[in-house]
Amino acid sequence: MADPKVYKLWQEGKSCGIFQFESQGMTNFMKELKPDCLEDLIAGVSLYRPGPMDQIPRYIRGKQNPGHNEYTHPRLEPILNVTYGCMVYQEQVMQTVSYYADYSLGEADILRRAISKKKKDVLIEEEERFLRKAKALGKDENISKELFAQILKFAGYGFNRSHAVAYSMVAYKMAYLKVHYPLYFYTNLLSNVIGVESKLNEYVREVRRVKINIEKPDINLSTSMFRVVDSKILFPFSTIKGIGVSVCKTIIKARSEEFTDIFMAIRSLVVSGITKKQLETLILADTFR
Repeated sequence: MADPKVYKLWQEGKSCGIFQFESQGMTNFMKELKPDCLEDLIAGVSLYRPGPMDQIPRYIRGKQNPGHNEYTHPRLEPILNVTYGCMVYQEQVMQTVSYYADYSLGEADILRRAISKKKKDVLIEEEERFLRKAKALGKDENISKELFAQILKFAGYGFNRSHAVAYSMVAYKMAYLKVHYPLYFYTNLLSNVIGVESKLNEYVREVRRVKINIEKPDINLSTSMFRVVDSKILFPFSTIKGIGVSVCKTIIKARSEEFTDIFMAIRSLVVSGITKKQLETLILADTFR
Protein backbone atom coordinates (compact mmCIF):
# COMPACT_ATOMS: atom_id res chain seq x y z
CA MET A 1 0.00 0.00 0.00
CA ALA A 2 3.02 2.31 -0.19
CA ASP A 3 4.28 1.83 -3.75
CA PRO A 4 5.63 5.17 -5.09
CA LYS A 5 4.93 4.06 -8.68
CA VAL A 6 1.25 3.67 -7.85
CA TYR A 7 0.95 7.13 -6.28
CA LYS A 8 2.79 8.61 -9.25
CA LEU A 9 -0.21 7.57 -11.35
CA TRP A 10 -2.39 10.04 -9.40
CA GLN A 11 0.33 12.69 -9.27
CA GLU A 12 0.56 12.69 -13.08
CA GLY A 13 -3.21 12.69 -13.64
CA LYS A 14 -3.34 9.19 -15.12
CA SER A 15 -6.22 7.83 -13.06
CA CYS A 16 -8.50 7.02 -16.00
CA GLY A 17 -10.41 3.82 -15.16
CA ILE A 18 -9.75 4.05 -11.40
CA PHE A 19 -12.81 3.77 -9.16
CA GLN A 20 -13.85 7.16 -7.71
CA PHE A 21 -10.87 8.96 -9.27
CA GLU A 22 -11.45 9.18 -13.02
CA SER A 23 -13.56 12.36 -13.28
CA GLN A 24 -11.70 15.40 -14.63
CA GLY A 25 -12.30 17.37 -11.44
CA MET A 26 -10.91 14.61 -9.22
CA THR A 27 -7.98 14.10 -11.60
CA ASN A 28 -7.07 17.80 -11.38
CA PHE A 29 -7.43 17.73 -7.58
CA MET A 30 -5.04 14.77 -7.29
CA LYS A 31 -2.49 16.38 -9.64
CA GLU A 32 -2.45 19.43 -7.39
CA LEU A 33 -2.44 17.48 -4.13
CA LYS A 34 0.23 14.96 -5.26
CA PRO A 35 -0.83 12.13 -2.91
CA ASP A 36 1.90 9.86 -1.59
CA CYS A 37 0.01 7.77 0.96
CA LEU A 38 -3.34 6.04 1.41
CA GLU A 39 -4.45 8.75 3.85
CA ASP A 40 -4.43 11.29 1.01
CA LEU A 41 -6.67 9.09 -1.11
CA ILE A 42 -9.09 8.63 1.79
CA ALA A 43 -9.25 12.39 2.32
CA GLY A 44 -9.57 13.01 -1.43
CA VAL A 45 -12.63 10.75 -1.71
CA SER A 46 -14.20 12.55 1.25
CA LEU A 47 -13.34 16.12 0.26
CA TYR A 48 -14.44 16.01 -3.37
CA ARG A 49 -18.10 16.47 -2.50
CA PRO A 50 -20.41 19.48 -1.94
CA GLY A 51 -19.59 21.15 1.35
CA PRO A 52 -16.20 19.59 2.20
CA MET A 53 -14.98 20.68 -1.26
CA ASP A 54 -14.55 24.20 0.19
CA GLN A 55 -11.73 22.83 2.34
CA ILE A 56 -9.71 21.41 -0.56
CA PRO A 57 -7.37 24.47 -0.84
CA ARG A 58 -6.73 24.34 2.92
CA TYR A 59 -6.00 20.61 2.80
CA ILE A 60 -3.56 21.09 -0.09
CA ARG A 61 -1.79 23.92 1.77
CA GLY A 62 -1.51 21.69 4.82
CA LYS A 63 -0.10 18.85 2.74
CA GLN A 64 2.47 21.13 1.13
CA ASN A 65 3.38 22.99 4.35
CA PRO A 66 3.19 20.50 7.21
CA GLY A 67 3.49 22.06 10.65
CA HIS A 68 1.70 25.26 9.65
CA ASN A 69 -1.86 24.10 10.21
CA GLU A 70 -4.42 26.14 12.15
CA TYR A 71 -6.76 24.72 14.77
CA THR A 72 -9.76 26.45 16.33
CA HIS A 73 -8.62 25.03 19.67
CA PRO A 74 -5.35 23.25 20.62
CA ARG A 75 -7.25 20.17 21.89
CA LEU A 76 -8.47 19.53 18.35
CA GLU A 77 -4.97 18.93 16.96
CA PRO A 78 -4.83 15.18 17.78
CA ILE A 79 -8.17 14.76 15.98
CA LEU A 80 -7.56 16.96 12.94
CA ASN A 81 -3.80 16.74 12.37
CA VAL A 82 -4.25 13.76 10.01
CA THR A 83 -6.31 16.07 7.74
CA TYR A 84 -4.15 19.17 8.29
CA GLY A 85 -6.70 20.95 10.46
CA CYS A 86 -9.67 20.29 8.16
CA MET A 87 -12.78 18.59 9.51
CA VAL A 88 -13.29 15.91 6.84
CA TYR A 89 -14.98 12.88 8.39
CA GLN A 90 -18.13 12.30 10.43
CA GLU A 91 -16.00 10.49 12.99
CA GLN A 92 -13.96 13.69 13.47
CA VAL A 93 -17.16 15.62 14.22
CA MET A 94 -18.03 13.09 16.93
CA GLN A 95 -14.52 13.13 18.37
CA THR A 96 -14.45 16.93 18.35
CA VAL A 97 -17.59 17.40 20.46
CA SER A 98 -16.48 14.54 22.70
CA TYR A 99 -13.04 16.01 23.44
CA TYR A 100 -14.03 19.67 23.42
CA ALA A 101 -17.37 19.57 25.25
CA ASP A 102 -17.25 16.20 27.03
CA TYR A 103 -20.03 14.60 24.97
CA SER A 104 -20.35 10.85 25.25
CA LEU A 105 -19.95 9.16 21.86
CA GLY A 106 -23.65 8.30 22.03
CA GLU A 107 -24.53 11.99 22.47
CA ALA A 108 -22.09 12.89 19.70
CA ASP A 109 -23.83 10.50 17.32
CA ILE A 110 -27.22 12.07 18.12
CA LEU A 111 -25.72 15.45 17.15
CA ARG A 112 -24.24 14.02 13.97
CA ARG A 113 -27.57 12.56 12.90
CA ALA A 114 -29.44 15.77 13.74
CA ILE A 115 -27.04 17.76 11.57
CA SER A 116 -27.20 15.34 8.63
CA LYS A 117 -31.03 15.40 8.75
CA LYS A 118 -31.05 19.20 9.29
CA LYS A 119 -33.49 19.06 12.21
CA LYS A 120 -33.54 22.73 13.22
CA ASP A 121 -35.35 22.30 16.53
CA VAL A 122 -32.89 19.60 17.63
CA LEU A 123 -29.92 21.67 16.42
CA ILE A 124 -30.99 24.69 18.48
CA GLU A 125 -31.13 22.46 21.55
CA GLU A 126 -27.80 20.86 20.67
CA GLU A 127 -26.08 24.23 20.25
CA GLU A 128 -27.30 25.32 23.67
CA ARG A 129 -26.08 22.02 25.17
CA PHE A 130 -22.71 22.27 23.38
CA LEU A 131 -22.11 25.83 24.61
CA ARG A 132 -23.25 24.97 28.13
CA LYS A 133 -21.03 21.89 28.40
CA ALA A 134 -18.05 23.71 26.89
CA LYS A 135 -18.49 26.65 29.30
CA ALA A 136 -18.58 24.25 32.24
CA LEU A 137 -15.15 23.05 31.10
CA GLY A 138 -13.86 26.64 31.00
CA LYS A 139 -13.88 27.04 27.21
CA ASP A 140 -14.08 30.49 25.64
CA GLU A 141 -17.69 31.09 24.47
CA ASN A 142 -16.69 32.86 21.24
CA ILE A 143 -14.41 30.00 20.24
CA SER A 144 -17.13 27.51 21.13
CA LYS A 145 -19.65 29.33 18.93
CA GLU A 146 -17.14 29.44 16.06
CA LEU A 147 -16.42 25.73 16.43
CA PHE A 148 -20.10 24.79 16.49
CA ALA A 149 -20.68 26.88 13.35
CA GLN A 150 -17.87 24.95 11.65
CA ILE A 151 -19.43 21.66 12.71
CA LEU A 152 -22.83 22.71 11.36
CA LYS A 153 -21.34 23.78 8.05
CA PHE A 154 -19.45 20.56 7.55
CA ALA A 155 -21.37 17.73 9.16
CA GLY A 156 -24.41 17.87 6.88
CA TYR A 157 -22.15 16.74 4.03
CA GLY A 158 -19.50 14.86 5.96
CA PHE A 159 -18.36 11.46 4.74
CA ASN A 160 -18.09 8.38 6.89
CA ARG A 161 -14.35 7.67 7.18
CA SER A 162 -14.74 3.88 7.14
CA HIS A 163 -16.68 4.23 3.88
CA ALA A 164 -13.92 6.39 2.40
CA VAL A 165 -11.27 3.87 3.48
CA ALA A 166 -13.11 1.05 1.69
CA TYR A 167 -13.42 3.15 -1.48
CA SER A 168 -9.74 4.11 -1.35
CA MET A 169 -8.58 0.53 -0.82
CA VAL A 170 -10.47 -0.55 -3.95
CA ALA A 171 -9.04 2.41 -5.88
CA TYR A 172 -5.46 1.68 -4.75
CA LYS A 173 -5.73 -1.99 -5.73
CA MET A 174 -7.02 -0.99 -9.16
CA ALA A 175 -4.18 1.52 -9.56
CA TYR A 176 -1.65 -1.13 -8.50
CA LEU A 177 -2.92 -3.47 -11.21
CA LYS A 178 -2.92 -0.66 -13.76
CA VAL A 179 0.72 0.18 -12.99
CA HIS A 180 2.11 -3.37 -12.73
CA TYR A 181 -0.22 -5.42 -14.96
CA PRO A 182 -1.56 -2.90 -17.48
CA LEU A 183 -2.39 -5.44 -20.18
CA TYR A 184 -4.72 -7.42 -17.94
CA PHE A 185 -6.04 -4.34 -16.16
CA TYR A 186 -7.20 -2.74 -19.41
CA THR A 187 -8.55 -6.02 -20.75
CA ASN A 188 -10.88 -6.37 -17.78
CA LEU A 189 -11.69 -2.66 -17.72
CA LEU A 190 -12.84 -2.83 -21.34
CA SER A 191 -14.89 -5.97 -20.72
CA ASN A 192 -16.75 -4.19 -17.92
CA VAL A 193 -18.05 -1.45 -20.24
CA ILE A 194 -19.17 -3.55 -23.23
CA GLY A 195 -22.42 -1.99 -24.37
CA VAL A 196 -21.55 1.47 -22.99
CA GLU A 197 -20.22 3.03 -26.17
CA SER A 198 -18.95 6.34 -24.77
CA LYS A 199 -16.99 4.65 -21.98
CA LEU A 200 -15.71 1.94 -24.32
CA ASN A 201 -14.38 4.54 -26.74
CA GLU A 202 -12.74 6.46 -23.88
CA TYR A 203 -10.92 3.37 -22.61
CA VAL A 204 -9.88 2.26 -26.11
CA ARG A 205 -8.27 5.69 -26.60
CA GLU A 206 -6.51 5.27 -23.24
CA VAL A 207 -5.19 1.82 -24.25
CA ARG A 208 -3.77 3.26 -27.47
CA ARG A 209 -2.29 6.21 -25.56
CA VAL A 210 -0.25 3.85 -23.38
CA LYS A 211 0.97 2.03 -26.51
CA ILE A 212 -0.81 -1.30 -25.94
CA ASN A 213 -1.86 -2.96 -29.19
CA ILE A 214 -5.57 -3.61 -29.48
CA GLU A 215 -6.73 -5.80 -32.36
CA LYS A 216 -10.00 -6.25 -34.27
CA PRO A 217 -12.10 -9.37 -33.54
CA ASP A 218 -10.73 -12.64 -34.89
CA ILE A 219 -13.07 -15.48 -35.91
CA ASN A 220 -10.72 -18.08 -34.43
CA LEU A 221 -9.69 -16.29 -31.24
CA SER A 222 -12.31 -13.81 -30.03
CA THR A 223 -14.96 -14.56 -27.42
CA SER A 224 -17.74 -12.47 -25.87
CA MET A 225 -15.23 -10.55 -23.72
CA PHE A 226 -11.95 -8.74 -24.36
CA ARG A 227 -8.99 -11.08 -23.92
CA VAL A 228 -5.19 -11.09 -24.04
CA VAL A 229 -3.63 -12.91 -27.00
CA ASP A 230 0.12 -12.70 -27.75
CA SER A 231 0.57 -9.61 -25.53
CA LYS A 232 -2.22 -7.80 -27.35
CA ILE A 233 -5.82 -7.06 -26.42
CA LEU A 234 -8.33 -8.67 -28.74
CA PHE A 235 -11.77 -7.18 -29.34
CA PRO A 236 -14.71 -9.53 -28.62
CA PHE A 237 -17.51 -10.38 -31.04
CA SER A 238 -19.97 -8.73 -28.64
CA THR A 239 -18.68 -5.25 -29.57
CA ILE A 240 -19.82 -5.77 -33.18
CA LYS A 241 -23.23 -4.23 -33.79
CA GLY A 242 -25.80 -6.99 -34.31
CA ILE A 243 -23.70 -9.70 -32.66
CA GLY A 244 -25.05 -10.44 -29.20
CA VAL A 245 -23.91 -12.83 -26.49
CA SER A 246 -26.00 -15.74 -27.82
CA VAL A 247 -24.40 -15.36 -31.27
CA CYS A 248 -20.97 -15.31 -29.60
CA LYS A 249 -21.74 -18.63 -27.93
CA THR A 250 -22.84 -20.11 -31.25
CA ILE A 251 -19.61 -19.00 -32.96
CA ILE A 252 -17.47 -20.46 -30.17
CA LYS A 253 -19.37 -23.74 -30.32
CA ALA A 254 -19.01 -23.89 -34.12
CA ARG A 255 -15.22 -23.59 -34.02
CA SER A 256 -14.60 -26.82 -32.11
CA GLU A 257 -11.50 -26.96 -34.30
CA GLU A 258 -9.61 -24.00 -35.75
CA PHE A 259 -11.01 -22.59 -38.98
CA THR A 260 -8.29 -22.97 -41.61
CA ASP A 261 -10.07 -20.96 -44.32
CA ILE A 262 -13.20 -18.86 -44.80
CA PHE A 263 -15.12 -21.65 -46.55
CA MET A 264 -14.65 -24.03 -43.64
CA ALA A 265 -15.66 -21.26 -41.25
CA ILE A 266 -18.84 -20.29 -43.12
CA ARG A 267 -19.91 -23.91 -43.50
CA SER A 268 -19.51 -24.59 -39.78
CA LEU A 269 -21.18 -21.34 -38.79
CA VAL A 270 -24.19 -21.84 -41.05
CA VAL A 271 -24.67 -25.41 -39.81
CA SER A 272 -24.58 -24.06 -36.24
CA GLY A 273 -27.34 -21.53 -36.96
CA ILE A 274 -25.55 -18.30 -37.88
CA THR A 275 -27.72 -16.31 -40.33
CA LYS A 276 -26.68 -14.73 -43.61
CA LYS A 277 -27.01 -11.25 -42.09
CA GLN A 278 -24.81 -12.20 -39.14
CA LEU A 279 -22.21 -13.68 -41.52
CA GLU A 280 -22.16 -10.46 -43.53
CA THR A 281 -21.67 -8.50 -40.30
CA LEU A 282 -18.74 -10.71 -39.27
CA ILE A 283 -17.17 -10.29 -42.73
CA LEU A 284 -17.58 -6.50 -42.68
CA ALA A 285 -15.97 -6.45 -39.22
CA ASP A 286 -12.94 -8.16 -40.79
CA THR A 287 -13.08 -11.14 -38.43
CA PHE A 288 -12.03 -13.58 -41.21
CA ARG A 289 -8.74 -11.84 -41.97
